[in-house]
Amino acid sequence: MCVEKIIRENLNSKAYAIIKKMIANCHFKPGERINVERLAKELEISRTPVWEAIRRLEQEGLVCNAPNKQGVYMHTLKPEEALDLIAVRENLEVMAAHLAADNIDEQTLDALRGMLKQQKLIIQQSDMVEYSRADAGFHSVMYQSTGNVFLCELLGNIHSKLRPVAIQAREFMPIFYKEHVEIVDALAGHDPDLVEEKCRKHTQTIMGIIRSGKMTFISPYTEKP
Repeated sequence: MCVEKIIRENLNSKAYAIIKKMIANCHFKPGERINVERLAKELEISRTPVWEAIRRLEQEGLVCNAPNKQGVYMHTLKPEEALDLIAVRENLEVMAAHLAADNIDEQTLDALRGMLKQQKLIIQQSDMVEYSRADAGFHSVMYQSTGNVFLCELLGNIHSKLRPVAIQAREFMPIFYKEHVEIVDALAGHDPDLVEEKCRKHTQTIMGIIRSGKMTFISPYTEKP
């Protein structure tokens, strides 16, 4: 492999990792147009690696290229799409619950408890974007405690796709926090069936809110103010 090709592939990977992290950190809102030229300048790289990253992110369902709208936009979810994703997540979390209950150690439990304290402060500040980050981190640590890399990857991808839902649930943050506390308590007891029950309850709560129509879904292709 020639040096030029290695450099190009490294740039592509770097651009992909940075943009995906920006998405995870809610740098872009659901439905927001992504200005590729501006993004390339911001990252101080050429447009080619950025476009390669955009193509990968499009395959992962995080962005969409809308030629009729002349641009790249953050993906938005319809309620039925969100419900389908959460149903898949629920079933994968059954496996995660059992593995985590068996494998989790005190250090990881302490980390989760620390995250719960952080979530409580964020709720008091009513910061939905920050809560979305904290929620993703909480679930990521729990998944990592399973010791199953592939399961973590699958659940991580689902959480990424659900970010448009996660940042629209401001009024439900206290409910989600309470259920996170119940999950950690069940994990501390190393009871696989109880952890599964609490995880199912959590996903069913989210699905119930979506079905009730109480969660406002953002329309696609909105311009950034």
